[in-house]
Amino acid sequence: MIIKENYSLLEHNTFHLEVKTRWFMEYSNEEELLNILHDEYFQECISLHIGSGSNLLFINDYNGIILHSAIKGIEIIEETDTSVLLRIGAAEKWDDIVSYAISNGWYGVENLSDIPGECGAAAVQNIGAYGVEIKDVIETVEAYNQLTFEKRTFNREACEYGYRYSFFKNENNDPHIITHINLRLSKKPYFSLEYANLKEILNRYTEVRLENVRDAVISIRRQKLPDTETLGNAGSFFMNPVISVDQYESLKRKYPELPSHTTDDNRVKIPAAWLIEACGFKGQSHGEVEVFNKQPLILVNLGNATGHEIALVAESIRTAVLDKFKIELTPEVKYVG
Repeated sequence: MIIKENYSLLEHNTFHLEVKTRWFMEYSNEEELLNILHDEYFQECISLHIGSGSNLLFINDYNGIILHSAIKGIEIIEETDTSVLLRIGAAEKWDDIVSYAISNGWYGVENLSDIPGECGAAAVQNIGAYGVEIKDVIETVEAYNQLTFEKRTFNREACEYGYRYSFFKNENNDPHIITHINLRLSKKPYFSLEYANLKEILNRYTEVRLENVRDAVISIRRQKLPDTETLGNAGSFFMNPVISVDQYESLKRKYPELPSHTTDDNRVKIPAAWLIEACGFKGQSHGEVEVFNKQPLILVNLGNATGHEIALVAESIRTAVLDKFKIELTPEVKYVG
């Protein structure tokens, strides 16, 4: 177990913000996690469990305990002629799992290539890209109730997955800490290739293979997304809003070029990036904060931005989109502090 006081979180947030936490605790197994949860001092403090910090915006220093998992490992716990079930430690890097799956010829996560973050956080967030979400392959999630200390195995239904949503994000539920995720991957070939830009790249290949899909997804992402190693960012800052058909049709009459996608519940999803660009924010710099010039859904720390400054830019975007389109954007990034 690692315990640090007044610990810098610079390496634990992809916005590259110079913030500190009063205490930092990292556990390497479930026994250490339970020892922390039972500790009286821990119970008296405010605390936050994080992954790699790829979806966090620290507004200030954190006057509490930051908790982090170091539980790793990949284990095949069931294998049939058609599928394989993997048990994966929450601290494993998500893209390492995608690479591992593809190297073994297992289908289901290739569209989720190159997404930053750790596996536990991926299950909390229900990460998704190019028509696939992690919920599509999750069989169960193992987690500890932070208040009762009980371990529970959640099946997919109990995880309550929705668009960038899960049981674990609902603040009305007891807080839970994920230790392992269990993924069911297919040995039989199947692909999700409905996205036009993905199809376009794959048409250059003589055949569609897992490696080609991964290469195509990575190529698309790197053309429009900044590298978090060089430019501080947390990926998509806002979720794509979902509106009623009536509201969409009203907007479509005023903005004929408005793109959309019909959801399973017969509502309409609008690309937040299009709304932000239509309000004139794309490529704009506000001090040390930039609305990325290739993808306006991303806010970038140019070097010395504070979390407060990034939040102010985000709020100005939300206000402009609401005023112009009567659509309220919801941050995908979690504000801390």
